[in-house]
Amino acid sequence: MQENKRFLDPWRYKYADRSHSLVASEIRALFEASNRPEVISLAGGMPHLRSMPFKAISEVLADVIVEKGEMMWQYGSAQGNQRLRELVLDISALEGVTATPDNVVITSGSQQALDYITRIFINPGDVILAEAPNYVGALGVFRSFQAEVANVAIDDLGLVPDKFEKQLKRLDQIGKRVKFLYTVPNFHNPSGVTLADERRPKVLEICKKYEVLIVEDNPYGLLSFDGDIHPSLYSYDYDAELGYAPNVVYLGSFSKIMAPGFRVGWSVVPKGIKEKLVLSSESAILCPSSASQMTLVAYLENFDWKKQIETYRSIYKERHDAMVEAIRKYLPYCDFHDPSGGFYIWLKVPEHINTKHIQAECIEAGVAYVPGRGFFATGEGDDYMRLSFCFPTPAHIAEGVRRLSTVLDKYVE
Repeated sequence: MQENKRFLDPWRYKYADRSHSLVASEIRALFEASNRPEVISLAGGMPHLRSMPFKAISEVLADVIVEKGEMMWQYGSAQGNQRLRELVLDISALEGVTATPDNVVITSGSQQALDYITRIFINPGDVILAEAPNYVGALGVFRSFQAEVANVAIDDLGLVPDKFEKQLKRLDQIGKRVKFLYTVPNFHNPSGVTLADERRPKVLEICKKYEVLIVEDNPYGLLSFDGDIHPSLYSYDYDAELGYAPNVVYLGSFSKIMAPGFRVGWSVVPKGIKEKLVLSSESAILCPSSASQMTLVAYLENFDWKKQIETYRSIYKERHDAMVEAIRKYLPYCDFHDPSGGFYIWLKVPEHINTKHIQAECIEAGVAYVPGRGFFATGEGDDYMRLSFCFPTPAHIAEGVRRLSTVLDKYVE
């Protein structure tokens, strides 16, 4: 029998240069291992959906399909369903976002909107400022367009304005083209920190001074444990005469608050950027899914979505409390910022421990997490890991942290 030859992609010399930056994220690479039934996954940021009234939703949807099925199964507008654009403004208004439906563009999750924004603004070598650590999905997009990512310092109160301005001044002096600041201001992924309200207008003022756009990614903003909602950066920039914020692109998503499977997000943008976004959507996908959008319209119009979000807050607080208690019990030698909402705890292990190196050992012990290195554009983070408390039960969270300690304890001096 002929021996199997090592596979070599015959097209590898034809790929565009930017394709070489396309690599699997740390989270996607974990899926197969963490989905084994014996493994407790503290890795993925999957919302807990069991409290959704699926039977009642199915009955409403049956009527919608009968009455509007032909429209639901047809092509739609590249900008998105008009009624959904109106409804997402009701959601965004809770955080002070004011606009007209004409300033809203529906996308396949906010991830696609971020891809479009990067495509519109970035030439190879342009600079994007982003908090360090940062969302791995954003870093993947930025790499794919050959952007240079410059780290922005954060502390327990979020982005540090003074350090941010010094960095912008330095980049300006050396002739770097800074296009935008990408920020997750509320219950940041992965650090869990929230940008302090008093810092928000300062960040906006600095960006306006240096003519840097703000891309505000806010999938977790409504998921505070105590129900307090922070005003968006967009709200500080709103111009009543224009009818929108001229210096901020606001990204929202249904993925964390309702339905990740439908892949529906939205952006609230200035007029010129809106036109470019719509053209990008037409070029990439023609239009977002009519079926997904109309399903969400039916849900928002027929159910108490605000109460459902309150239910999620209670669910996630219970799970957060279970994780914090378990960390303090089993991992007293680790440090972490205690978040006031969202999905994640960013765990600092003793610095001689490399969380990537011990990952396989932890999976064998029956627990999965995301190593910290993948959340940095410049290769730091080996002594960090992201733990997610949103999906497992409190009992599974406690057991998962206990299993994690059985491995980490071996390396603690």
